[in-house]
Amino acid sequence: MRIPTIEEEDLRRSHRERRRLISERTAHINRIKGLLFGQGIRVDNIKSLALEKLVTGDGRRLPPRVIAEIVREMKRLAIVQGQIDEVERERDLAPTACKETEKKRHLLLQLKSIGPTNAAVLSREVYYRHFDNQRQIGSFLGLTPSPYDSGEEERCQGISRAGSGHVRAVMIEAAWLWVQHQPKSGLTRWFLERTAGQSKRVRKIMIVALARKLAIALWRFVELGLVPEGAILSPRVTARAR
Repeated sequence: MRIPTIEEEDLRRSHRERRRLISERTAHINRIKGLLFGQGIRVDNIKSLALEKLVTGDGRRLPPRVIAEIVREMKRLAIVQGQIDEVERERDLAPTACKETEKKRHLLLQLKSIGPTNAAVLSREVYYRHFDNQRQIGSFLGLTPSPYDSGEEERCQGISRAGSGHVRAVMIEAAWLWVQHQPKSGLTRWFLERTAGQSKRVRKIMIVALARKLAIALWRFVELGLVPEGAILSPRVTARAR
């Protein structure tokens, strides 16, 4: 197993920090909604909150200290959002010595369904490595079947779950997005043929299998330039090409 260089490890800081900041943002939003819910007020969008106009479930104005606490939470939320914007700019635009990895990130962005976050994670956490074959990719992501053999019974007990759980989750998310945004691709047809009329449980099992197939297809794309069967380029890429 090749150990990442100092530059490769440093390149990962941006998307890893963004992940933590997203969790912090969610916590602030949930805290604000929780404070309002405690006063009998339900809100879906806190961006346009007019606290002075809100009325509690029993018809009162919000208590002053509740308002003050919410205002402080909103200020902290604004700080976190500003840092998310900053770290996303760093992730996408900051110069780096890892030219080959960045080339692969830009290649992934050419495919519709793969956005800046997933392109950064997959290129910098997965495809920066050299793989000899497709089995190594599935093993690295923990998406290969894990057989069970007791001597009397042989069966598959799920995937191996080796490697980073977060990266594996990103790959599975990428598979769901692929099905949604690449409906005419061979991979999507493969998935739909096997899940037509099936339960949600079966779809969740099969999306893991699709994630493994997609990981291999993306590896072939960034290494050999082989576009996945039936895949279309992102509109933002085709627009730049005109």
